[in-house]
Amino acid sequence: MLSRVADNLYWMSRYLERAEHTARLIGVGLTQTLDQDPESARPRWARVLEALHSDPPTAGADAYAITETLTFEPTNQSAIVTCVALARENARQVREQISSEMWEQLNRLYLRVRASSAAKIWQGEPIEFYQGVKEGAHLFQGVTDSTMTHGEGWFFIQVGRYLERAASTAMLLDVHFQPYLTAVPDAPLEFNDWVALLKCCTAFEAYCKVYTADVQPHTVAEFLLLDSASPRSLRFAADRIQRSLQAISHATGSRWAGRAERLAGRLRAALDYGQVDEIMAEDMHAYLNTIRRQCAGIHSAIYQAYVGYSAESALAS
Repeated sequence: MLSRVADNLYWMSRYLERAEHTARLIGVGLTQTLDQDPESARPRWARVLEALHSDPPTAGADAYAITETLTFEPTNQSAIVTCVALARENARQVREQISSEMWEQLNRLYLRVRASSAAKIWQGEPIEFYQGVKEGAHLFQGVTDSTMTHGEGWFFIQVGRYLERAASTAMLLDVHFQPYLTAVPDAPLEFNDWVALLKCCTAFEAYCKVYTADVQPHTVAEFLLLDSASPRSLRFAADRIQRSLQAISHATGSRWAGRAERLAGRLRAALDYGQVDEIMAEDMHAYLNTIRRQCAGIHSAIYQAYVGYSAESALAS
């Protein structure tokens, strides 16, 4: 596979996962505001902005301004509209490598978000708009798995999806657990905040099947970090990253793929054998930062092995 094609498939998947992640956080945030006063909602929106690496809007920190910035702001490279547009552009450049159904679904999602604006969605049902973005991304993933050959290109899509998911979830957990672990007096976390964290990861019902409805910070951390069966846990994502990189290495026979595989194996091992008591007792912030650095290292190793390699190294292999 051409490095350009691998790069486009990888980033198509990452951008769409990023858009879906942002839509989830905004949707949960808007649902919470239905029974909150603006004062109590302020720290919750601050956590959403921090989890998405976004500065507060200059126009104000109310729900309308924040959702406009995170969804439609053209200068925000992580805004939903921007991410969907970039995913579509990457898909367009490798149109012959993906199925017609994949292109049609991504194009439908793109046209829907491009035709919207903050004013339009707030005149109607904003929560339904973000639900539509999530469902559009989920449908694209399902169409991809059902219609695309599960070969090298499909595995690059999987790596992009789960690498983005692992890094985003680690950041989300870090932001939510910092006030709890450091006992910040002006930002106490309540029961609804832990439920909201699970819902931000579409994991509330899955969590209840394992731990019942007793939502405690300790078990929330254990489930989102170390559960091997939940598709939103870091351990599950690390497993998929390693398996996909192994499949790509086997398909390409590249001798430069070893570093990416080793880094992915190290990430998976840390989560396979991690204990939530030790993680929370020692330094959960440092632990999650390490996971994010490992994800960045895997990304760099993927580029070195498959995208940005030199002609000399390619000839040598």
